[in-house]
Amino acid sequence: MTAPRDPALSPPPPARRKRTFGVYIGRFEPPHQAHLLVMLEALRSVQKLIVVIGSARAARNTKNPFTADERQGVVTAMLAEAGVARSRLLFVHVRDYFYNEGLWLSEVQRGVGEHTRGSSDVALIGHMKDESSYYLRSFPGWEFIPTHVVSPLSATDVRKAYFEDRLEDVSGMVPPAVHTFLTTFRGTPEYAELRAEFDYLREYRAAWKDAPFPPVFVTADGVVTRSGHVLIVRRAGLPGRGRLAMPGGFLEQGETLVECAVREVREETGLGEGVNLPAALRAQAVFDYPDRSQRGRTVTHAFHFDLGIGQLPILRAASDAADAFWMPLSEALGHPELFFEDHHAIIEHFLMRG
Repeated sequence: MTAPRDPALSPPPPARRKRTFGVYIGRFEPPHQAHLLVMLEALRSVQKLIVVIGSARAARNTKNPFTADERQGVVTAMLAEAGVARSRLLFVHVRDYFYNEGLWLSEVQRGVGEHTRGSSDVALIGHMKDESSYYLRSFPGWEFIPTHVVSPLSATDVRKAYFEDRLEDVSGMVPPAVHTFLTTFRGTPEYAELRAEFDYLREYRAAWKDAPFPPVFVTADGVVTRSGHVLIVRRAGLPGRGRLAMPGGFLEQGETLVECAVREVREETGLGEGVNLPAALRAQAVFDYPDRSQRGRTVTHAFHFDLGIGQLPILRAASDAADAFWMPLSEALGHPELFFEDHHAIIEHFLMRG
């Protein structure tokens, strides 16, 4: 009879083979300590880490204050600070598609595929913490490797402390390289505008804090097209000062939604009564992504008015618009980073219809 082997003398179980590629998806607005720990843990299981940076090509606001390039740079810096070679990092930038999840999924798959070049040796890194993690179930072709990093820290907390000037709190939430970036960014005109917007939104929401129920705002917007152009306004005030938008605004008592859209188009752009907007109505849709507006829950009804072909009517900015102009469709569709909230997605919805 063979004597049992002493467990102390048994060889350790073989180490798990490293996957060639790991994929870690996030917005990283900004990267914080928990993000760093997840990435370092992932790099022990994969040879190369593909960091998918969401909300790319979005206009700066207090929820998305940093560009994708800035976030890529700071992720690279914090990992270099932790001793990770740049050669082990790959990046993919992905736009938001609030109303077309299939486009978002395909953009992630395409971007990752450009790095993996047909390899199926891909793992998805993540943590199923709440409903915002649903996307981790959307890539069945990639092995899911759950992270063991558990942290209550969120980028929302970091941004709040940052814009409230609680710098000591920020320093405890982010790696040194991120803190250096945030400190430098505070000296930019972009930060000054974001800080003004943060203060405005805080006061705006405070005005409704005693309401018996959280308010739901109703707005109407007009997507007006003519001769390969779309009617655009530049916002004069906060939030979104200087951003491009559709003409539109809040529904008033005693008017229908389409009447609201027509009124707002005329008030903000000076489009004359000689242009029969109701007769040019071609389509309408509701846009109700819950977080589409930082002012609060806002549901908008957008109307597409197609004025056909011919000379572009003369415009005159008024109401709360700093400018009103006709923008070529190619420019409007090609520059989501210039638009307020989800206005680019709404314009895209109508202009990309068959």
